[in-house]
Amino acid sequence: MAETKKVLNIFEAINQTMADVGAIGKNTKNQQQGFMFRGIDAVMNALNPAMIKNGIFIVPQVLEQTREERTTAKGAVLIYSICKMKYTFYAQDGSSVEAIVIGEGMDSGDKATNKAMSIAFKYAAFQVFCIPTEEMKDPDAEVHEVQPKGTKSQTDMKATEKVLIDSKKQSILADRCTKDNVHPAKIMEKCGVQDFSMLTEKQFAWIVANWSKEFGGKAG
Repeated sequence: MAETKKVLNIFEAINQTMADVGAIGKNTKNQQQGFMFRGIDAVMNALNPAMIKNGIFIVPQVLEQTREERTTAKGAVLIYSICKMKYTFYAQDGSSVEAIVIGEGMDSGDKATNKAMSIAFKYAAFQVFCIPTEEMKDPDAEVHEVQPKGTKSQTDMKATEKVLIDSKKQSILADRCTKDNVHPAKIMEKCGVQDFSMLTEKQFAWIVANWSKEFGGKAG
């Protein structure tokens, strides 16, 4: 007699899916700016078989949406869409968990909202299933030289890493994105945040210093 498969609750199902999926590398190249990223197709292709195996399905809901027109440096008009999305993850036994995320998208046609929803889903999946960009390294594969505990430079570095940027610096980034036609989501993905308000002073300094190299905008 065949053994009956256990029906997992949502917490068990998500945990097992995390084990089945593993890492999804940044293997897709943006043709305009040349940076590497994890596309929505790669995420869905990796998640789909694991979700089927463990009995998970996802229901999306748009909670809020805003749209506005923006002009590129070349004078073209772009539709800028921001969607606040709620994703409910259900298991076969009816148990569920919810994730609420923000997605932003720009398009010269009718796909700004589609892009915003795709970004929102991708980051909901990254965070719920804790999907890494690469497999964990063996701890013996690297050695770090550190300064003595409590030295001034080390203390200052830790303090800078924890301090979030203020609204003025958030506005500076937003203005530069508009001026240089750099999508804000590109910066947020590179820094692993969902909003400019979550950036630290250290990240802000890195963004400004590497603006041209990393984001294709003008250095300054």
